[in-house]
Parts: sequence; structure tokens; C-alpha cells
Amino acid sequence: MITGELVQVMERLRARREPFVVATVVRAARPTSVRPGDSALVLADGTIEGFVGGVCAQASVRLHAARVLETGEAALLRLLPGAGPQDAVDDGVVVAHNPCLSGGSLEIFLEPQLAAPRIVVTGETPIARALAQVARAAGYEVAQDAEPEPADAALVVAAHGSDDETATLVRALEAGVGYVGLVASPQRGRAVRDSLDVDDAVRAALHTPAGLDIGARTPADIAISVLAEIIAGRTVAAPAPPHTATDPVCGMTVAVSDASVHLDAGGERMYFCCEGCRSTYAARVV
Repeated sequence: MITGELVQVMERLRARREPFVVATVVRAARPTSVRPGDSALVLADGTIEGFVGGVCAQASVRLHAARVLETGEAALLRLLPGAGPQDAVDDGVVVAHNPCLSGGSLEIFLEPQLAAPRIVVTGETPIARALAQVARAAGYEVAQDAEPEPADAALVVAAHGSDDETATLVRALEAGVGYVGLVASPQRGRAVRDSLDVDDAVRAALHTPAGLDIGARTPADIAISVLAEIIAGRTVAAPAPPHTATDPVCGMTVAVSDASVHLDAGGERMYFCCEGCRSTYAARVV
């Protein structure tokens, strides 16, 4: 079960819009130190708050938690002791072998908790209000006239040529916001784009007129076309897999993370599933 302390951690993470994974033991075969219902939070940097097994089990949980954060899809991790073939994935079930696991098999449900992507909408026009409404209905967090941040899904300016319009677009483009759009006529859009004091490559990233060409006329239709273009851009690229390394002692795949057991030797950082493997490796190289 999730303890009161973990609930407080979850609240802090959500307030900071930081993604994490809830890991819950659903089955534990003896011998093992965990029980069904034990839970932990796995942060994006690999830190584990709570308890779902010893260090060796944590190494597997850390790796596969990073993977579900990338895909955004929950998974059931079936962790088996002893050596075996590479991890197998079948209909949401991941079967992983851990050669250093000293206890029995474990099944741990990994549920990603991702912050709702944020869209910054600038302007008080009917289109701006309609975009805020449809974006919220689609599960986005909407911030009105907020400062753009690199992690934002989009910034859309839907104003009547305000003085801050150009500066806002420049800040969003230079911050690397995923989608930067200006609701404007083709003529005004070209004029604003040409006036931006940024490199040509950055200037070309501005979407104007914002929205897919679906023949939209009303504020609601235009808002839908803009949101559709934002969604299209966000779903083109496949998520990058987490960085991994191979434990040089047991051969297990582990996450490359400061939270993973590691050792700096000869100008190179080696990663391990547990302290036992690190000690064995250190004794070899000394």
C-alpha cells in the first residue's frame, strides 16, 4: 500500500510537474523480503522512494520504470531469479531474469504518472478562449499568458497584434518549446516571422498561420485545427529508449543513472546491479 509519506512525495512531485512511476508488488514468491501491496515511487532520475525489493530487484525496477516513463504505458514486471534470455515483452507483461536476485520471483506493476503536457495560450481573443477550452478537454494543462518553458508542449499567440507578441514568440522559439504558433492571416504571419530577431532556422520553426488547413472559420474550428497540429507534431517522433549499461560481472542490463550502483575506474564509469557485483569487480581491477 502507498504510505502517507509516499503520498506526500507524490503531491510534491505533481506540484513540480515531475514525472514518476508508482511501483506496486502484486505477487511475491518466497523467499522474499517484500509482500504484495508494498509500493515505491521511482523518480525520473532513478531514485526510489519506498520499498519493492532489495538492491538487485531495485536495479530491474529502476530500468523498467525508465522504460514505462518513456512510453507512457503501464507494464507488469515479472522478475525471475537466475540467468535467462533477454527481457521478453508480451501484451504489457515484461519477463526479466535477474542473475543476482537471491529471493523468489516477483511481479511488480509499474504505472507511469506523467504531468499533463502544458500549452501556453497568449491573448484574450475568442480563438484563445476556444483553444484553452478544447485543450483542457483533451487533457492538456493550459496556462494563460504564462512565461514559456522548454518542457511546454506548445505556445500559441492568439492576440490582436499586441506589443509583447514578437517578444513572446522569440522567447518560446529560443527556449525550444515543442510547438510555437501564431494565429494570424498569411500576410500578417509573414510580416511577424520576418520581424523576429532570431536565426533563420529558428524563425522557420514558427507555425503561422497556426493550425492545420481544414477550412476552419469559427473560433472553435480554428482552435481544433491548432490543437490537431500540436498533437500531430507531438506524435511523430518515437520516444527515445533510456540509457543502459551492462553489469560487467553478472551481465545484467541496468539503467545509466546516478541512483544506480556504479564505480569510477580508469576514467570510465561502470554500472552494476548491486553492491556485490561492484565489490567483485573492484577486487578484480585493484
